Amino acid sequence: MIQGIMSFSTTEDLGALSDADVLARARKEPELFAVLVRRYEAPLLRRARMILKSPEDAEEAVQDAFTKMYLYADKYQPQAGATFSSWAYTILNRVAYTKYRAKMDEFGKRAELLPEHYESLPDARAEFLEDLSLRSEVLAALSKLPETAAKILRLQFIEGKTQEEIAVSEQLSIPAVKTRVHRAKKLFKQTYDKQHYD
Repeated sequence: MIQGIMSFSTTEDLGALSDADVLARARKEPELFAVLVRRYEAPLLRRARMILKSPEDAEEAVQDAFTKMYLYADKYQPQAGATFSSWAYTILNRVAYTKYRAKMDEFGKRAELLPEHYESLPDARAEFLEDLSLRSEVLAALSKLPETAAKILRLQFIEGKTQEEIAVSEQLSIPAVKTRVHRAKKLFKQTYDKQHYD
């Protein structure tokens, strides 16, 4: 896949560089972007396959997502609560869901999503999260939330984890995860509205 296309040679230990450092340097040294591809291609591909089902569509979505990351590298601003991986997953989710909707429209129907996929789609109450991690004012609001609330939102809406996966990783019951997500959404909305409209 992309790893086979992108290659470079250097004596520098690039493994010691953070994702943000690699992305920043890749703007002037494009070959370094291959480091990020190596780090994230496999997990992003797994995520894309969950959404799109087709290996070919998933691969195309991941390639498109990496292209966007490279083209918009200057838009990435490291902030509290927003890691490079969060940003990468957000871009991949948006690309994959756009591709999914286009494919279903082409066939004149909407295919049924499995529950775990549906959980990662923003619901009507979460429309304010649509540009999460891409808009600095949203990130600022996220950083003002209690850590438990911010973490649950990052896990579900930025990293795209299902509520079942969150329950396992956080050692919570699924109803407890649902409750935390609901409360965190309300807190986020209040914080976002206050900083945006007051």
